[in-house]
Amino acid sequence: QDLVEWQLRVASGEPLPKKQDELSINGWAMEARLYAENPATGFLPSTGRLDFLVLPEDLRVDTGVDEGDEISPFYDPMIAKLIAAGNSREEARQRLLEGCRGTACEPVHTNAYFLARLLEREEFATGDVQTGFIASHFDTLSAKPEPSSDLLQLAAEQIIYQDAFVNGRVGDADYDLLRGLRGFRLNAERDEDVRLTVNGEPVIVRFDDDDRQLNDATDATPGWTHLSGEFVFFENGAAFAVSAQRVDAGAAGSAASDGALISPMPGRIIAVDARQGDGVKKGQKLVTLEAMKMEHSLTAPFDGIVAELNAAEGAQVTEGTLLVRIEKGDGA
Repeated sequence: QDLVEWQLRVASGEPLPKKQDELSINGWAMEARLYAENPATGFLPSTGRLDFLVLPEDLRVDTGVDEGDEISPFYDPMIAKLIAAGNSREEARQRLLEGCRGTACEPVHTNAYFLARLLEREEFATGDVQTGFIASHFDTLSAKPEPSSDLLQLAAEQIIYQDAFVNGRVGDADYDLLRGLRGFRLNAERDEDVRLTVNGEPVIVRFDDDDRQLNDATDATPGWTHLSGEFVFFENGAAFAVSAQRVDAGAAGSAASDGALISPMPGRIIAVDARQGDGVKKGQKLVTLEAMKMEHSLTAPFDGIVAELNAAEGAQVTEGTLLVRIEKGDGA
């Protein structure tokens, strides 16, 4: 607001204050920097296309990107500065907290949920913090976000009646018929379990139509969107990609985690320190990735043999790419 007033004064030819005693401070302002990074993986950078981006409308937002733009691995990963103003520090904090909670971005990860957790801490609210506060509370602040039961209920509903929600048919005769038949089993009680995959992990939700207040939802409904065949839900600054669970989802997940080294971020491979067939020891560095001036090394999870190697120096890889698979053995 002060900046706008100064700009108006400049435009009208009014003189600007030149002396210290002519300056004044009105209220409080608080700023948070929204970054394309994943706090749950140690703030590793996240790159890619901003397929869905909603920034708070009631804050000052300084940004150079829009929905549909690309976050590349070659520049600073900051998406925006979120700036809240208020008559008091507490008012500015509350406005910034709500702005971070309401930020929605997919599929690029952001630190919005980390910022919200920090802003809602009692110590931060009272100003009882110092430079080591984040480090001393790092595990709590950066822990992987978990969806609430309300979000899972909404997700189950929309997965069950996916066609109706995506095509705006909630409330028509076919939708009501689906509701009546859902979970029906011959000579058995109705099955209330809905099996979902949430951010790649299997989740079982106990769902009851009678507990849901159904409404005519569309893709513009705040809190969720529909991208690439998945529903994506947003809660407290975090994104949850939800799809129907495949029958073999659990088996596939366990196999991938047994000796598989997955790229935790998009980036460029700058070093490969093993060859297929090599014996390796637990903790031995195998591959080094670089993105946005940050290096990250992947190490052997246990003693074994390099059974599969999909990494080449200089190659660009995406998040989730299988780079190395180790089979248990005697090692080097």
